[in-house]
Amino acid sequence: MNILISGGSGFLGSAFSDELIKRYRTQDKDLHITWLTRDSSQTHPDAISMMTYDELAHSDKNFDVILNLAGAGIADSRWSDARKEQLLASRIKPTESLLAFIKRTNIKPKLMISGSAIGWYGAQGDKPLTESSGFETDFAHQLCDEWEQLALKATDYGVPVAIVRTGVVIHPDGGMLGKLLTPFKMGVGGQLGDGKQIMSWISREDWVGAVIFIIEQHLTDDASSQTTHENTLRTTNDTIAVVYNLTAPNPVTNHTFTKTLGAWLHRPTFFTLPNFLLKLIFGEMSTLLIDGQKVLPQALQEAGYDFKQPTLKQALEEQK
Repeated sequence: MNILISGGSGFLGSAFSDELIKRYRTQDKDLHITWLTRDSSQTHPDAISMMTYDELAHSDKNFDVILNLAGAGIADSRWSDARKEQLLASRIKPTESLLAFIKRTNIKPKLMISGSAIGWYGAQGDKPLTESSGFETDFAHQLCDEWEQLALKATDYGVPVAIVRTGVVIHPDGGMLGKLLTPFKMGVGGQLGDGKQIMSWISREDWVGAVIFIIEQHLTDDASSQTTHENTLRTTNDTIAVVYNLTAPNPVTNHTFTKTLGAWLHRPTFFTLPNFLLKLIFGEMSTLLIDGQKVLPQALQEAGYDFKQPTLKQALEEQK
């Protein structure tokens, strides 16, 4: 299998690449992974090839799967107007480059998986949300929706698309957990607001496993049978487009997350950051911390994916 990944060197792309290489070597299957990059001198594992976006614009290589993960971290800094533009551009420009490649190439990819986030649903408290649920309009939704709608244009060229709406990814190497480890280890970690807001999370191991599962499901001859009405998206032709929530089946409150993380680190969690202080520090971005989302992986479970770390305790204790 030949796979092209934008954002391959990131927190998720690198873990996905490592696991896929390990699996294919164990099974003695052919695999070639290419990371898209803007810097041709970027360090990378020996088993992975590099391609710049300029090279992609003229490449005649064939790829079975495209994994589109490029994008600046939505929670990395306050949402100023300039930052919002950066968040959007960092997703739109790489996706446009991939679409231009798809349009031009003679042999089309068999599948494009494009990243998104559960922010697509907007803040909806403790209401259970599946792939067929509606949304509340806010910046996170607008950002995710514009990215998704652009990626879906790959179906205009006959390329099936799977949108993966990702929750909070749990692994100490990065993401939210990576940022929280230091204050929690120092004993100053604590609850956010009243702690009742729901956090929909997924372990990095299960995120990687789920994406590999989606690829394997959709590359079978009866790929259309792997989708359900509830997770099918509307397209301009008969090309398949689906969405998957990449979240664990057991979301938790912020209070539970705080206590579970503290117990794992053997540290106290006495502190609380009140809502007004979170809003003062983070501005509009504080909605990611204050307002909960209970997003469930209905499509993944109906397709038969078996979560390796379905509980937060397992996700913390069974790190690789």
